[in-house]
Amino acid sequence: MSEETKQTTPESSSELPTVAWIGTGVMGAPMAGHLMDAGYELHVFTRSPIKAAALVERGATLHDSAAAAAAGCDVVCTMVGLPPDVRATVLGEGGAIANMAEGGLFIDFTTSSPALAVEIAASAAERGIDALDAPVSGGDVGAQAGTLSIMVGGSEAGFTRAHPILDLVGGTIVRQGPAGSGQHTKMVNQIVIAGNMIGMCEAVQYARNAGLDPATVLQSIGGGAAASWTLSNLCPRILKEDMAPGFFIEHFVKDMGIAADESAKLGLDLPGLKLVLGMYQKLADEGHGRLGTQALIKAFEDA
Repeated sequence: MSEETKQTTPESSSELPTVAWIGTGVMGAPMAGHLMDAGYELHVFTRSPIKAAALVERGATLHDSAAAAAAGCDVVCTMVGLPPDVRATVLGEGGAIANMAEGGLFIDFTTSSPALAVEIAASAAERGIDALDAPVSGGDVGAQAGTLSIMVGGSEAGFTRAHPILDLVGGTIVRQGPAGSGQHTKMVNQIVIAGNMIGMCEAVQYARNAGLDPATVLQSIGGGAAASWTLSNLCPRILKEDMAPGFFIEHFVKDMGIAADESAKLGLDLPGLKLVLGMYQKLADEGHGRLGTQALIKAFEDA
């Protein structure tokens, strides 16, 4: 999507569906902001209201529960932390689906369980609601720029309905298949990232121990066969000793745990995934869970 498209004049909010946005963390807040830029009336729920302060200042309405935020809204979007968070905010009498407008659209941007996505889609269908599992990749940089890769599971009809919103937050938007397919695709994504992360950190430590300047090394390898988003975006943060989260270690542990569970269900043994999961779990156990994923370098520096 071109930058010009993202900067078009917002339509009147009266011409747009009302949107409930649940979860305004590192990723959710800038994503919700893009909807406000486009003129959507936004109703917000987050467990930490301070994280929604900027959105409220711009005109979003803050509610004290997911049900209250979703009440009567045409579209509900969720971007929360863990599968239990998704279940608690989406399903049941106090959940978003039971309280949003019948025949509406539900989009879960959270990385969650494929089985839970199927369950949500079935629950939504009982009220005529199109439900999509639409996990994203691209970190805080992609969320802020509106260039996320969005992996979508759900019906063709729901995917078509969702495009006006997906286009505001994503650059690469692909429907992968029925409910749960988006989450399975995100597991593929996280398995690739796990390998990239350990490779990058091993390479940085090798460069240091060999007496090289890692920043100069990056100039050489960043444009060759070793190039990757991880190398280009996270390696510079490591070299600046910037461990601020674009994506939390604790959330990556959650994602890799889901990937490991799903792999086992598929009869797969993925030793690389298990290795990296174990290393990140150790960092989380040591109190580093709220650092960014680039903090994997600590596993090598402290060895």
